[in-house]
Amino acid sequence: MALFGTDGVRGLANGQLLTAELALHLAQATAVVLGQGRIADARRTVGKRLTAVVARDPRISGHFLSAAVEAGLASSGVDVLDAGTLPTPAAAFLISDVDADFGVMISASHNAAPDNGIKIFARGGVKLPDLVEQRIEEHIESGEKLQPTGGDVGRVIRFADAEDRYVMHLLASLPHRLDGIHVVLDCANGAASGASPEVFTAAGAKVTVIGADPDGLNINDGVGSTHLDKLAAEVIRVGADVGIAHDGDADRCLAVDAQGNIIDGDQIMAILAVAMKSRGKLVDDTLVATVMSNLGLHVAMREQGITVRQTAVGDRYVLEDMTAGGYSLGGEQSGHVIMSEFATTGDGLLTGLHLVAEMARQKKSIAELASIMTVYPQVMINVKDVDKDAVSDHAGVQEAVKDVESQLGSTGRVLLRKSGTEPLVRVMVEAADAETANSHAESLAETVRRHLAL
Repeated sequence: MALFGTDGVRGLANGQLLTAELALHLAQATAVVLGQGRIADARRTVGKRLTAVVARDPRISGHFLSAAVEAGLASSGVDVLDAGTLPTPAAAFLISDVDADFGVMISASHNAAPDNGIKIFARGGVKLPDLVEQRIEEHIESGEKLQPTGGDVGRVIRFADAEDRYVMHLLASLPHRLDGIHVVLDCANGAASGASPEVFTAAGAKVTVIGADPDGLNINDGVGSTHLDKLAAEVIRVGADVGIAHDGDADRCLAVDAQGNIIDGDQIMAILAVAMKSRGKLVDDTLVATVMSNLGLHVAMREQGITVRQTAVGDRYVLEDMTAGGYSLGGEQSGHVIMSEFATTGDGLLTGLHLVAEMARQKKSIAELASIMTVYPQVMINVKDVDKDAVSDHAGVQEAVKDVESQLGSTGRVLLRKSGTEPLVRVMVEAADAETANSHAESLAETVRRHLAL
């Protein structure tokens, strides 16, 4: 059984995989695996049980899935703090803040409303390593579970001040207030719909809000970080200084400037890296990014005396490298930005607040701050129905890559990457101009088709 993907267990809610039954069994197996080594210690203290934080985004299916998870945990002797509807990074923070043993977030992030997912966080609010996920899957298959009775079963308790704790944490992190800045927030009709307007207003910003009317079915529907047109139009309409977009569970942040131009995750990281370096907060003057980050980020950081470390695609790999090296900033072009001084995962509210705080501190527009980085044209082509596993070893393909790299020199970059879920290869080329990038990408895509066709 392979339940876990790159970000928890995800699928069509109440479909073939993601059922209430699975959620119950997953919770019971999680209680066994993450409770090991602590159960005995906990039971030495009379009445002391393990504790887990459970939260969800506003999807309608989150009601039955969270109920099933909470039932599974409580039936395993775990006390559940039900935090209700909250961003994923809020759940991660609260696990650490109340010293819970672990936590569960019910969300499918930027996916459409019919989908949902179950994300599990270990003690301290950190994502599970692959080995622990495998052990949970094994326990589901074995059917092993804890079955306390009487007073040893868990309680489900409403976590009444969950959002307040998270908001106060965000405000305490700010290096500068946001007074004088007009911000349009797009909350994707998702988990940030309550907390984001509250915290930006409390920080001093003038706030206009769109996409903050979740009905359980409209999450990410034409709004949020994957649909920036409405945000750009609203920024221009109301004459705001900046727009901030979250996704459904608010672990991402993208922005638009006063003219409606997109400020992506690479540009956001560039702004924050320079700001943190100036305050002595950028550990080892190093930024961690994935191989998909734009060449312009590397050039800009080099000019600022900042080292860029590269990881595989996925915020979990960014976080692993940050943790191993003790680095303070990392993220992805998609807007997952991790500020490890304040968070154990990507946090769209935290990122947006610190981005706007830098505007207020420097008294500069977001466009001026983003101009530190030139975005190189980037062309991506998905080459389907090919032997993706041969892409890194095929002599003809690798010779073509080296030829293009030679022609581009320091003014471009080539990346061929196999898909983790489909029989395709992603061909990405960056160059100083779009015509050159497109020409080389098409040429390499044709080479991959010719040599690796199934």
